[in-house]
Amino acid sequence: MYVPSEKLLASYADVLVGFALGGGKGMKKGQSVYLVVPTPALLLGKAIYRRILEMGGNPILSLIDDDFKLIQLQCGTDRQLTYFPHRYYRGLAGTIDHWVRILSERDPMFLKGADPRKIILSNRAAKPFRDWLDKKEDAGRFTWTLCLYGTPGMAREAGMGLAAYWQQIERACFLDERDPIARWRTVFREIAGIVDALNRLPVRTLHVRAPRTDLRITLGDKRRWLGGSGRNIPSFEIFTSPDWRGTEGIIHFDLPLYRYGNIIKGVALEFRNGRIVKASAEKNEKLLHEMIKQKNADKIGEFSLTDGRFSRITRFMAETLFDENHGGTFGNTHLAVGKSYHDTYAGDAKKLTGAQFERLGFNDSVEHTDIIASTDRTVTAVLADGSKKVIYEHGRFTLN
Repeated sequence: MYVPSEKLLASYADVLVGFALGGGKGMKKGQSVYLVVPTPALLLGKAIYRRILEMGGNPILSLIDDDFKLIQLQCGTDRQLTYFPHRYYRGLAGTIDHWVRILSERDPMFLKGADPRKIILSNRAAKPFRDWLDKKEDAGRFTWTLCLYGTPGMAREAGMGLAAYWQQIERACFLDERDPIARWRTVFREIAGIVDALNRLPVRTLHVRAPRTDLRITLGDKRRWLGGSGRNIPSFEIFTSPDWRGTEGIIHFDLPLYRYGNIIKGVALEFRNGRIVKASAEKNEKLLHEMIKQKNADKIGEFSLTDGRFSRITRFMAETLFDENHGGTFGNTHLAVGKSYHDTYAGDAKKLTGAQFERLGFNDSVEHTDIIASTDRTVTAVLADGSKKVIYEHGRFTLN
């Protein structure tokens, strides 16, 4: 069976700790890093742990295993599923400067037989922890990154052998290059150029046209586009959090969605006055409905585009982190239902209260689920003077 080399894992760890954290600046000496390692990813976890120590940081390790999650859902009461150790997580949120989370599952479908209601109930319990970290992030005192460790089960779900699956990881993260961090810095500079061009445009609304898709999105007041921040490795997307109230129309997603240990295929969403009024799926529609009936999960939290010129991901990976950065022939468009990103506010986010974010049309929810479309599409911006400009087509930004 394929096993990634120590050299590859050391390079991966260096990208994560020495670059991705700190918004592309890396971890600083003396800082604390919360490192969450699933048991199938112990090899990468050890490499990251070692790199944190080498750079003078303080790792705080959490090992997780899918079997424990399944036992919790099978045996736990609703009260147990929603138990939240407040003082423990409050202390953790106050202590950590960064969070590195490895995504890895022996079987992406390990929760296939679990009750969707219980899965979502359990996920909801940790919202206060995420809220504390969001506030800390808004204040510029916390960063995070996600990465992927491939397993035979994940590769099988994506229709690949493990070696081919890891080749996608290696190429996507530039781990096959002599200096991956230098390459990431170059890519992020190029992404920043597109972000700057988008933010100079006085965009009022976006019109997304594609097969089975006709969607209009209101950008909203005081919005900005972001990309190339180090949150997520790989990360090629350029995104914003629009005013959820101005979303109208229908969008179809061709890539399967892996969520809560299950797969949802053939998702289509219809929005009216900013809310999802119809949600359908060719497979696992019940889970889709359970997901969006959570508080504010029937609203848009993010709209994103990936330019195929940046991403070297050419295969479906059965993992959102990679699929939302898919390059291929037409790049990808994805939107998230649920929580908005406060850092897309074009101002000082730490000065705004929750009520002020709400008045600007930023959505707040325990849910944030990205759903991805990789078919050819055209995105047209309607500007403040009523003129129109195509900003994206055939998988490329068209801002020059």
